[in-house]
Amino acid sequence: MGNVRRPALEGTIAVRGERRLSFAEYGPRQGPAIVWMHGTPGARRQIPLEARELADRQGVRIIGLDRPGIGSSTAHLYPHILDWTHDLELVLDTLALDKVRMIGLSGGGPYALAAGAALPDRIHGIGVLGGVAPTRGPDAVDGGIIQLAVALAPLLSATRVPAGIALTQMIRLVRPLAGPALDLYAAVQPPGDKNLLSRPEFKAMFIDDLLNGSRFQSSAALNDLVLFTRDWGFELADVSVPVRWWHGDDDHIVPIRHGAHVVRRLPDATMSVIDGESHLGGLGIAQDVITTLMELGPRRARRAGAARQR
Repeated sequence: MGNVRRPALEGTIAVRGERRLSFAEYGPRQGPAIVWMHGTPGARRQIPLEARELADRQGVRIIGLDRPGIGSSTAHLYPHILDWTHDLELVLDTLALDKVRMIGLSGGGPYALAAGAALPDRIHGIGVLGGVAPTRGPDAVDGGIIQLAVALAPLLSATRVPAGIALTQMIRLVRPLAGPALDLYAAVQPPGDKNLLSRPEFKAMFIDDLLNGSRFQSSAALNDLVLFTRDWGFELADVSVPVRWWHGDDDHIVPIRHGAHVVRRLPDATMSVIDGESHLGGLGIAQDVITTLMELGPRRARRAGAARQR
């Protein structure tokens, strides 16, 4: 754990309704920015060490943003995922960020796509790593573990707050055993995730993120599951900015056909298959993801929009 460097800047930002969102920043403040949306579960420090090193080396500013109910972010359940983008606007304004790129891992994918739908003038490009697909509306796809959340949606909504309190208490109890607990989780994963979680730098990153993110509360994952089972508040056709999607072909959490389905329905998107990798495979190619994203820009987004209007 000693080799995980603290963020260059960490704090909270005031958003709507007397709430706050917590964030962690890596890289130089004057560099082009990427907002990194963590997975479910996860928190603001769920950013691979190689991505942090690239930020320093290439002058990229990476901002990990906690969702409500994790870390120091005020607990809150949005009516739908699109509503989150109003808070994102306030975060960008506070950090003096006019234009950014987004990365969303797993459960962070829908939030990154929502930003592209709501803020096309401010989002230059989106990278999604094994992202969750819609379960409601015209873009819905069936199957996968997310269907369990769909089946349990009424129960999740009714028990979300007490379950979040119980989850927070449980994580506090196992904090001293975080390393062995992660090893136990890794032992039952497919080869791709098992290999990634056995690498010391990834294990250190996940433990650091867990211990810091869950320090005060850990209901964000339950909020995510509730929102994933609702209409997202936008359609995939509304995401006009370029999206680049990476998906492991052995993903046991979000089937690769879910990713292919979403990419087909997005106006400007391409998928890269990560051979032999499972759900966390995108974290292992963070440098490629960032390099690809930095090549995307507003001209590409405008061309896509113009093409649809003709």
